[in-house]
Amino acid sequence: MRVSSASVPLLPMALLLTACGGESEEAETVRVAIEGAGQAIGTTDEDAAKFANAEGVTPMAERIATIGLLNKRNNKTQDLELKPGESGEIGNAIVRLSACERSAPQEFPQETGAFVQLDVLERGDDDHTRVFSGWLFRESPSRNVVEHPVYDVWVKECRMRFPGEEELPDPEDEKEEEESSDEGA
Repeated sequence: MRVSSASVPLLPMALLLTACGGESEEAETVRVAIEGAGQAIGTTDEDAAKFANAEGVTPMAERIATIGLLNKRNNKTQDLELKPGESGEIGNAIVRLSACERSAPQEFPQETGAFVQLDVLERGDDDHTRVFSGWLFRESPSRNVVEHPVYDVWVKECRMRFPGEEELPDPEDEKEEEESSDEGA
C-alpha cells in the first residue's frame, strides 16, 4: 500500500477499518483517499498487518467521538457523543460517525480525526442530502472543510486508549512532585 506523507496519520484509521471484518464502504473510501493522495511513501502489507492487530488499542466499536455541530442561523452549538456506526439528528441535520482515531501518545504531531458524514434536509426536499463525507481533524480544521451555508461540523475529541498509555506520568503529578521537592530544599 502506498500512502501520502501528508496522510500518514490516516494510515492507522484505514488499517483499523479494513481489519474489522472485511472492507466496508467507509473503509474503501478511506483507503482510496489515502492511496490517491500526493507524494507517496512506501509501507509493506506486513507492517500494515502488525499495526492492524495491535493489542491493547481500544477497538473501533468502543471509541467515543465528540463532534461539534453549529447552526449558523441561530448561532447554537451542540455536542454529539457518538460511537462509530451511530448517528445523531439535530434539527434538519444528521451527523454520522464511521470512525475516530487519535495519534498514539508517543507520536508527534498529535492528531485527532473522525470520519464524519453530514446529511441535511433542505427546504422543500423529502429526503436528506449528503453534503459532506470525509475525515475531519481537530488540530488542522482547514485540512478538510464542511462547506454548508447553515451547518458547520468539527471534531472535538476521540476517546480511546493505547497500550501502556495508563502508565504515562500525568504532567500535574510531576508538577506537584517538583513543588514538594522545592519546599523540602
